[in-house]
Amino acid sequence: MDITALIKDAVEKITGDGDLTKAFQADPAATVKKVAGDKIPEEAIDKVVDGVKAKIKLDSASDALGAIKKLF
Repeated sequence: MDITALIKDAVEKITGDGDLTKAFQADPAATVKKVAGDKIPEEAIDKVVDGVKAKIKLDSASDALGAIKKLF
């Protein structure tokens, strides 16, 4: 099981779908289970959820920084 690949796949699916983004905000574990299906063992879900949260925050911060750079 490649957790990094599962995180990347989940981030792409969640950020690419507004309904999934809202669902992730409301219940991250259930949303990750939904997008990953049976690929994630129960004991790894928390790691994947934490990874998805971190990646989404990094992407958001990067987008904000990019917008600021365009001002100058």
